Amino acid sequence: MAKEALVSFAVERIGDMLIQEASFFKGVRGQVDRLHKDLRAMQCFLEEADKKQEEDSRVRNWVSEIREAVYDAEDIIDMFILNAQSLRTHSFPERAFKKLTNRYKVGKKVEAIQLGLQDISNRREALGIKNIGEGTSTSRSAQMLQDLRRSTPHAEEHVVVGLENEAYKLVNQLIGRDQRRRVISLVGMGGIGKTTLAKKVYNHTQVVECFPDYRAWAYVSQDCRPRDVYMQIIKQICSSTKDQVEMAEKLQEHELGDFLHGHLKDNRYLIVLDDVWSPADWSCLAKKSSNDPDCLGSVFPDGGKGSRILLTTRYKEVASHADVRSIPHEMRLLSKKKELGLELGEKMVDKCNGLPLAIVLLGGLLSKNMSHIEWKKVHDNMSAYLAKEGQIAGVMTMLNLSYIDLPSYLKPCFLHLSLFPEDYVISTRKLLLLWISKGFVLQQDRQSMKDTAEIYLNELINRNLIQVVRTSVNARVMECRVHDFIQELAIEKAKEHNFIGTNIVVDPHLFPSSSPSLFSSKSRRQSIYSDFERYASIEHYSTPYLRSLLYFNLGGICRISQLDFITKCFKVLRVQDLEGLGIENVPSIIGELIHLRYLGLRHTGLKMLPLSIGNLRNLQTLDINNLKRVPDVIWKITNMRYLYIEEQEEDDPLKIDTVQNLQILSGITFNQWIRNNSSKLTCLEKLKI
Repeated sequence: MAKEALVSFAVERIGDMLIQEASFFKGVRGQVDRLHKDLRAMQCFLEEADKKQEEDSRVRNWVSEIREAVYDAEDIIDMFILNAQSLRTHSFPERAFKKLTNRYKVGKKVEAIQLGLQDISNRREALGIKNIGEGTSTSRSAQMLQDLRRSTPHAEEHVVVGLENEAYKLVNQLIGRDQRRRVISLVGMGGIGKTTLAKKVYNHTQVVECFPDYRAWAYVSQDCRPRDVYMQIIKQICSSTKDQVEMAEKLQEHELGDFLHGHLKDNRYLIVLDDVWSPADWSCLAKKSSNDPDCLGSVFPDGGKGSRILLTTRYKEVASHADVRSIPHEMRLLSKKKELGLELGEKMVDKCNGLPLAIVLLGGLLSKNMSHIEWKKVHDNMSAYLAKEGQIAGVMTMLNLSYIDLPSYLKPCFLHLSLFPEDYVISTRKLLLLWISKGFVLQQDRQSMKDTAEIYLNELINRNLIQVVRTSVNARVMECRVHDFIQELAIEKAKEHNFIGTNIVVDPHLFPSSSPSLFSSKSRRQSIYSDFERYASIEHYSTPYLRSLLYFNLGGICRISQLDFITKCFKVLRVQDLEGLGIENVPSIIGELIHLRYLGLRHTGLKMLPLSIGNLRNLQTLDINNLKRVPDVIWKITNMRYLYIEEQEEDDPLKIDTVQNLQILSGITFNQWIRNNSSKLTCLEKLKI
C-alpha cells in the first residue's frame, strides 16, 4: 500500500513553502526546518501503518494524529507568512517589535508540535508499525473483503434483469469460428455485474457444449497468487485424475505452469479468470512456461483450436494488456426501463442509478415485511441500509476495494470528488485546475502539470470511478460525473481522513437533512449548494484554516452583495470558486489573500475586478468572463499559469509578457496580444484570441 497520501502531500507543500517563502523565515528557519525533517521521518512509517489502519482502529487513530500534526504545522507556517506580509506596511519600530513577537509565538507552537510528534513516535512500536522495508503485515480486513468477493461458477446468483443482450453477444464471441486463442475481457466498476454475467455465459448450454472437457473458473483477486489460480484450474479439468491433482499439489509454481500448459496445449479450452486487478497480475499468470520458452501461448497456449479466456476486471488497461487484438466488453449501467423489470418502486430504483449489485441488495430488503414508515427510512437513507452490517456483499464494502487499490497520488483526487453535488456534471477543465491548485498533482519532468492531471483523470476513468459524460472531437474528456454510490464512498473516506468536515452547507429545501451549524475548527474544505446568502449569514470565525471554498448553483438565481467575510474569516484560503453566483463587486481586500492559488468567477455577472488583484502573487488560475475590462495588473502575478478572461467588453491595454510561467491564455484580444513581447512567454502551450 502507498503512504498516507494526504499527509505526504501536506509535508511536500511545507517543504515547498520553505523554499519559495525563504525571506519570511528569518529567525525561525532552524526550528521550521527541524519540524519539516521530523514530519518527513514520520512518513517512513506511514506505508506500514496504511496497511494496518483498515483493520486496527488504534493504528487508524495514530495515522490521524500524524495527519493533524502535519495540518497544524501547515496552518502555523501559512499564518506566519500572512502576518509577516501584513507587517510590511507598518512603521519600522512597530514592525520590528511585532516580528519578534510573531517569531516567539511560532517557535512555541513548533515546539508543541515536535513534542506531540515525539509522543506519537513513542507509541509506534507498541502498535507494531515498522519502518519501510523492515517487514510487512497482512491486512485481515483486506483479506475479509477478498473473501466476500471470492466467486465460484456454481454459486447461487440473483437474476439481474437487463443482461440478456450482453450475454448473447459474449456467448457468440466464446463459441465463434476464430481459431486463435482470444482473451475476452469484461470491464466495469465494482458491483456492475461482471461476475454475474460471466457466470451466466460460463454455464450457458451452447458454451458448455462447445467446451465439454476443458472448462475452468478461477478467482484471482487483489492478492494474485499464480500457484493458487493454477491449482483452481487443474482441479476442474476433466482429464485431471485424483493422482494427477495430488502430484500437482507438490509442484513449485513454475512447474505448475508447465503442468497446466501441457494439459491445455492440444485441447480447446475455456478459462475464466475472475477479478484481475492489474496488467502485472495478468503477465504473472500468463508467463511463459519454463520448459517451453518459445511457446507463444505461454501457460495458456494458443493451439489454434479456438480456445478462449474470459477475464473480468475493473480496469481497461488490464483488458488491453491481456489481448491487444480484442475489444474489451465495457459493461454499462442498466437503463431505467430495464431496472423497472425488477418490480421495485421507481424512486428507490432510481437511487440505485443502474448499479446491479445495489438493485439486488435492495431486492433483498424488499423481501422483508416492513411497515410504510420503515420503508420511508430506507428510501431516505438507502446507502446506509445497503452498506449496513449484515449485508454480506454490501455495495460500499465492494466499492471500498477500488479505493484501497488506488495508488497514493490518486487518493486525494478521488477524495476531492466528495465536494461535488450528487449527479453533478463536472467540467474536466475545472476539475484538473482545482487538483493542481490544491497541490494534488505532482510535477513531472518534461510534462506540464495539466497533462499530468489529465493522466490522473484517465486513470480514475479506467478504474471506473469516474464516468465520461462528453468528449471532444479528438476524444478528450470534456465533462464527467460520479456514480451516486462512488460519491458516497468518496464522502465517507473524505470524512475519515478529515479531508472535509461535516459542514457541507446546502439549500435546506434541497437537502433537508443537512445542517449549517455543524462546523469544525479543523474544516479545510467546504462546498455550498445554492443558498450562498444563508451561508454568508453564518458565523465563520470557527473555521480560520479553511483552504477551499466551492459554490455550486443547482438552479435558480442567487446573489450576494458582500464578499468581505471571505477575506476576513478565511485568511489562508487557497481555492475560491464562485461560478454561477450573482456578485455585485469583489472587495479590494481580496488582495490580502496571499495564499490564493485559484480564483473562479465565471458567470457571476461581475464587470470589474479591483486593482488589488495584482497582490495575489501565488495565484495560478484566474477564470472569469464577461468583464467590462481586465485591470492592467496581471503582469504582477508572476506565478500565473492559467488565465481565462473571455468575452471582454472593452479592448484596453493588458500587459502579460512578464508572466513567464503562463501556460494557457484564453480570451486576450488581438490588440492586447500584439502589444506584448510574446517571445518572453516561453511556457505558453495554448493561446485563444
